[in-house]
Amino acid sequence: MRKFLVTLGLLGLLAFPNFAQTPDSFVKVQGPAFHLNGHRFCFLGTNMWYGINLGALAEGGNRARLMRELDHLKKIGITNLRIMGASEGIGQPNTVRPPIQPEPGVYDERLLKGLDFLLAEMGKREMKAVIFLNNYWIWTGGMAQYVAWAVKQPLPNPFVSSYTWPQFMNFSARFYSETQAEKWFEQYVRTLILRKNTFTGVAYKDDPTIMSWQLANEPRPGQGEQGRENFPVFEKWIHHVAAFIRSLDKNHLISTGNEGLVGCMGDSALFLKINNDANIDYITFHLWAFNWNWYDPQKPQKTFDSTLIKASEYLQRHIRLAQKAGKPLVLEEFGLPRDGHSYSPQATTHYRDRYYRKIFEWVWQNARAGGPLVGSNFWAWGGEGRPRDPQHPQWRMGDPFTGDPPQEPQGLNSVFDSDFSTLKIIGRYAKHMNALR
Repeated sequence: MRKFLVTLGLLGLLAFPNFAQTPDSFVKVQGPAFHLNGHRFCFLGTNMWYGINLGALAEGGNRARLMRELDHLKKIGITNLRIMGASEGIGQPNTVRPPIQPEPGVYDERLLKGLDFLLAEMGKREMKAVIFLNNYWIWTGGMAQYVAWAVKQPLPNPFVSSYTWPQFMNFSARFYSETQAEKWFEQYVRTLILRKNTFTGVAYKDDPTIMSWQLANEPRPGQGEQGRENFPVFEKWIHHVAAFIRSLDKNHLISTGNEGLVGCMGDSALFLKINNDANIDYITFHLWAFNWNWYDPQKPQKTFDSTLIKASEYLQRHIRLAQKAGKPLVLEEFGLPRDGHSYSPQATTHYRDRYYRKIFEWVWQNARAGGPLVGSNFWAWGGEGRPRDPQHPQWRMGDPFTGDPPQEPQGLNSVFDSDFSTLKIIGRYAKHMNALR
């Protein structure tokens, strides 16, 4: 039996040969632009956070589906995937399961091999990965789970009636000053960056498939007055972790994963401080028209046009800030519910399509003119995934992964492989962005 397993391991290495590594095969930053293989690199990408879970030989794993999803994305011109690289804890009903780190310092090798497989398959398709290493929000466990472990207190899950969102947000932000939580986090980051891919034999720090290590998904200083008082420790944490990652890996870009001004409590000075750090290579921002109460899918005729005006203004503000910092800018999250706020794949996407078309057009026009906004990742690729019951769309263990995390209704922002009108728009603008190289 042991001989058979060794043979399978050798076959796996043969199936994923080491990819040629040269300085030009890594995405680099030159001024306000990305460069790859000696050429300017602009992209239209997507968020597919669950790729690691699909790649795992564990509950919810489905490598055949993962390869089909990657083939579909490659076919329509997607060249960049933003993916989850960390998940923690098992005690909450609305977090990713199974997690990579069920207990502090304990890692599920099945999930890490799932990431190995995902990166190996992406490399074969010449795709680039942005990997976030933590999360301000509850759906991966993230900062709040680290804090709960460190201080031995219950995690104030905001989806439970006894807790509020401000409670959760400030609890999560305690992570930046909890020494033990930070130690566990840095231990995991070191393990991941120095890991050798079991399929390709290439260490992560040497793998050109990875474009960027991202400190966290949407890190914020907190909420309200407590959040404002937390500005200095938040800024210090950004600089410290970026320097820590740089000490381990000289090849890859580093980004914050921050939402932009909304993720900095509207403070442009704080936003520039965290992004002017020498180890932060490019600037990220997110755009959530529905979450920020700009757009009401039940009243699209009254709210859609004003949503476009607000979205354009938000983009322009970040373009100006990126110009001031002299760094590339990526809109790495945006989405919109289906018509009528339906979660059903059968529901139309008329307003989402109009929204996507506008966003992609703005990004393309800025990139074509030599501006700093050179990439975007829509949220999110649902592909073959479907909500179990669109009338009761809460995710449960055993349900197929969609683009919507377990804390949200399944089908809320997912782009399914049956959304042909949306896919046509994505494909058209992916071609435009790829042509700018």
